[in-house]
Amino acid sequence: MALCAGVCSRSSFDFADVPFLRSGNLSKRRVFLPVVLRDNKSLQKQRFKIGCFASRGNVTPELESEENASVSSSKDDDGDFSHVIKFKMSDFKIHDRVSIGLGNRGDEVVYEATVKEPSSPLFNTRVVLRRLVSTGAKRRGKRAIQVLKKLVRRRLMYHSYSMQVHGYVCSSTTDDSDSFVLVHGYHGSLSLRHWLEQSDWLPTLEATIALDEESVRRVGDVTVGGPAVSRQLRLIRILMRDLLIGVNYLHSHGLAHTELRLENLHISPVDGHIKVSITNNMHERNTYYTGLCKVDGYTDRRKMMIAFDMRCVGFIMAKMVLRDLMDPNMFARFKAFLSKGNDPSCLREFLMHTVSRNSSLENDGFQILDRNWGTGWNLLSLLLATKPSKRISCLDALKHPFLCGPRWRVDPTMDMIRWSLGSTAVRIIEEYIYGRQQRQRIAHFIELVEMLNPHSKPRNWLDLLPGKWRLLYSTGRHIGLTLRQAPTRLLIGDVHLNVCKLAKPHATFSLESDICFTVMPGIGNDWPHEKTGTSGRLQVTSLSKLRAGKRLYIKEEMSTKLPPTTPDISDSVLEKLSSKKWRKIMPIKEFPSSLPVAKLVSSDVDITMSLDEPLTREIKTAQDVIREVRMQVPPELFDPSKIVCGTYVDSRLLVLRSVNGSAVLFTRVVQNC
Repeated sequence: MALCAGVCSRSSFDFADVPFLRSGNLSKRRVFLPVVLRDNKSLQKQRFKIGCFASRGNVTPELESEENASVSSSKDDDGDFSHVIKFKMSDFKIHDRVSIGLGNRGDEVVYEATVKEPSSPLFNTRVVLRRLVSTGAKRRGKRAIQVLKKLVRRRLMYHSYSMQVHGYVCSSTTDDSDSFVLVHGYHGSLSLRHWLEQSDWLPTLEATIALDEESVRRVGDVTVGGPAVSRQLRLIRILMRDLLIGVNYLHSHGLAHTELRLENLHISPVDGHIKVSITNNMHERNTYYTGLCKVDGYTDRRKMMIAFDMRCVGFIMAKMVLRDLMDPNMFARFKAFLSKGNDPSCLREFLMHTVSRNSSLENDGFQILDRNWGTGWNLLSLLLATKPSKRISCLDALKHPFLCGPRWRVDPTMDMIRWSLGSTAVRIIEEYIYGRQQRQRIAHFIELVEMLNPHSKPRNWLDLLPGKWRLLYSTGRHIGLTLRQAPTRLLIGDVHLNVCKLAKPHATFSLESDICFTVMPGIGNDWPHEKTGTSGRLQVTSLSKLRAGKRLYIKEEMSTKLPPTTPDISDSVLEKLSSKKWRKIMPIKEFPSSLPVAKLVSSDVDITMSLDEPLTREIKTAQDVIREVRMQVPPELFDPSKIVCGTYVDSRLLVLRSVNGSAVLFTRVVQNC
């Protein structure tokens, strides 16, 4: 495939730079790729950037060039800015105060003014003047005017979701001829951050955006009022949808904002829409890419810029929902968690131990994200994905179940179904009401999750299994205290399973059960009101090898035997999957006889117990403590050799099965940042 080089006046693609060519000396210059000219016409004696492209395929067959415009005169700038209004300082009446929501940088001076020139189309309109002093500030201001050509093509979208740029002030009419004054629209005195920092932010924002039946219809929810959590959820849906529409408007025009923050978002009291500021460091996706001359560089750069904007949108959503993150120290820990490479799907487990409240039920943000089967946490994890290529786009985010009200029918993906099943099981477990019905539902959800296991082959477990896992639930034994009278007053704390991958031999892991407990002193049957005592720790270590295996489902024939004490979960799962709703997703006619699993072959077990201070000198006391720990925790944690296989694993949940068929559910734990 031949490669060509040439000069073109218009740019429609992003190419890498090659060394400049001059007429009369085309063969002695060093180039990155072979270049063949279509003709031998003399080139102008001026420096050009030559773009390379493939002459066939899916690449646009045009040639591209761009003049070196690092230094430009004011006349050239005025010519490029012909699509905006050129003001004079005498056209404005400067106000004596500036709104707090118009926060400026160190290289900017902000004024509020009113246009007093009768001949101006903006006569008697309130505007904002930004005097840009430094070179970088001037570049940002001029960039905002240049990109306006693309945005005004769809004026309805531009006026609804973008901060309007009206023009600039002629430098000859200002006191400082070196400065650049940008004139843009005034959309309220407060930024979105200042709105959220108010004590009565919820009713004030509802009144500002006119939250009535017509406005909430945009999110598929026609109800008004209700509990505070429902009101916040509706408001966040409206704000997030407006923000995503505005950001997608920029992305669809080849632009990336790169500085999306609460301070750069304003809510207009006129139409109630969020206005995305375009006066910052905005980038264009079809600018030159300084790297190797290939199309992949353009595509990667475009995706990186979009992914960066989506990460900023995730930060904005997190602050709007979780008000604790408005604290700079808390937000710094939140960002540190993500910067260390932790999976955002574990955000809930991390924030449960980070926020000031002890329970998720006391936090409105947790209740909002937990609603609708945890779809809020799913959207937040997709916006903040560690890999830029995994982050969700604006259009896909607008179709996410979290942003769609109950009147909008959304077909969930398989990943969304897995997430919903796991989140629902975790929420039931956290209620700690383990009646017969709750235990059946939890076992039912675990069976469904195992049926939808995306990582059935052992090689997929090599990277997902290592880590620290916290015990959530066991279908074989009630975890914690029961109504029985324990001979030793002992409270179980957190129970963790630490899985470490060994270098040699291959596919070998070290399983360590870490059980924290507290031994409380006391005489008689009454428990002390203060649950304090001697802290202890029990560690059980074992080595396991990972192998491929199958889990067999044995179907017993009908007999005259007594019915089992526990219902057959397999039959209920088959009935669920046979329903009309699930048949569209998983066309299963009958329950499979076996499922692929990751088999764990364990070796000897090593047990170690330590106490902060000795209880007595008698060995019997230590034996009673171990016996009570063994009574309250699942046997698989006291003896890891009883774990025979793993049936489900992803970035946040783990399900292991023991020799007696019971399931143990874990959630991934990340280190506090």
